[in-house]
Amino acid sequence: MEAIIKTNKGEMKVAFYENDAPNTVANFVKLSKDGFYNGLSWHRVIPDFVIQGGCPKGTGAGGPGYKIDCELTGENQYHDRGVLSMAHAGRNTGGSQFFVCHSRRQTSHLDRNHTCFGKVYEGLEVIDAIREGDKIESITIID
Repeated sequence: MEAIIKTNKGEMKVAFYENDAPNTVANFVKLSKDGFYNGLSWHRVIPDFVIQGGCPKGTGAGGPGYKIDCELTGENQYHDRGVLSMAHAGRNTGGSQFFVCHSRRQTSHLDRNHTCFGKVYEGLEVIDAIREGDKIESITIID
C-alpha cells in the first residue's frame, strides 16, 4: 500500500511499513481516506530535522479525538531522510500528527521512541521546500 501526499509545494509518494507498524498505517490510511488531512497545515518545520502536520487546530495541540499505541519493535524503526513517523506527547499518545524527516543528522534519538510507518520514495525535494504554514492539500491512498 502506498500514498501520495499532495502539498502546495508538490507531491510526495510514500511506501508504508505495513509489517512493522500495521496499526499506525491503518490509522493513517483511515484518516486519509476520510479526508481528515485535507487542507491542514505543516505547523512545525525545523530545518534539517522534520516537517510536521496533521493537527486540525494548526497549533500542534490537536488530534483526531483518540490516541493510538506506539509500535516500536519492527525492523524499520530508524529515522532517516523521508521517513514518516508519528508525533506524540508521550508514549502511546499519538493520533493524527506525523512528521517527515529531513535527514538522519539529528534524528537518532527518535528511533524506537516514535513509530516509523512509511518512507517517501519519490518527491524528497518537496520535504526541503515545505515551510511552516504550507498546506497538505490531500492524501490519496493507493491500495
